[in-house]
Amino acid sequence: MNATNTDWNWRAIRLSRTFDLESSLESGQAFRWRRMEDADFGRYYEGVAFGNLIHVRQEESSVSFRSSPGPNDSIGTLLEDFLGLSHDIDAICEELSADHIVAAAMAEYPGMRILRQEPWECLVSFICSANNNIARISRNVEDIATEFGESIYGSDTQRKAFPSPSVIADAGEGALRELGLGFRAKYVAAAARRVAEREIDLYTLREASYEEALETVTEVPGVGDKVGNCVLLFSLDKLEAFPVDVWIDRALRDWYAPARDGKPLPKTRMREWAQNRFGRFAGYANQYLFHSRRLKGASKSAEKRDSPQPAS
Repeated sequence: MNATNTDWNWRAIRLSRTFDLESSLESGQAFRWRRMEDADFGRYYEGVAFGNLIHVRQEESSVSFRSSPGPNDSIGTLLEDFLGLSHDIDAICEELSADHIVAAAMAEYPGMRILRQEPWECLVSFICSANNNIARISRNVEDIATEFGESIYGSDTQRKAFPSPSVIADAGEGALRELGLGFRAKYVAAAARRVAEREIDLYTLREASYEEALETVTEVPGVGDKVGNCVLLFSLDKLEAFPVDVWIDRALRDWYAPARDGKPLPKTRMREWAQNRFGRFAGYANQYLFHSRRLKGASKSAEKRDSPQPAS
């Protein structure tokens, strides 16, 4: 049993740039963070990363956290990295501000960062994203951890670490199907085998070019261009990556109407068009457009659902 960190106290990370913890953790990048409320210190998020249970909250000029079982000092460095606090968000926003649509989205959610996640968990998470929504992806990823991961204890809570590739490979497709992954189970099992058997080394792809990294990850069964670009953007330091899902496809068509030879671009050409338009920080443009469009779409769906129905 993993021991609780005896130093289960809050530590502060000073912020030198604009940062928004809520939008960073709730914008569809990572799936194991829960919003919590406490009578003593208000809202915070509970998540699992680096094999640690982590509580994190934002204050006026700092981010405070506590972790278990790892020592707070070492986890603090990892957490700064995970939250993208080293990204020069002011320079990124300035470079993208020439596009008034992206600039408007940045004004809505100032300080949202691209997270730098553990690549293996990120790969599995986005394989689970195929034909799925955020709530179900979160449930799939949490169920995998609950079933196969090792327990981590805080002072009054318990979560499970995300299991290694070899553990999932040994469990196999059948066990994953029993967790409700459906057709995604065979792809997660296949990815686990490839990573466990060192056919693919995800961490080395952080040093590879965008093109090489994308070619490598899309060789994994179940990983197409969209999922591959998600993994590159959210875990492999490729800020030029541009995943095109249903929300981004709608946003680009409605707000930009990209065309070639007078005809709307097919979805398969949207990424290339966007990367040419937004450049080296296309991934940040993507995330701001995605978050803004998804929330607007959810709001419109709620308005439609809650509005009086016409009499028949």
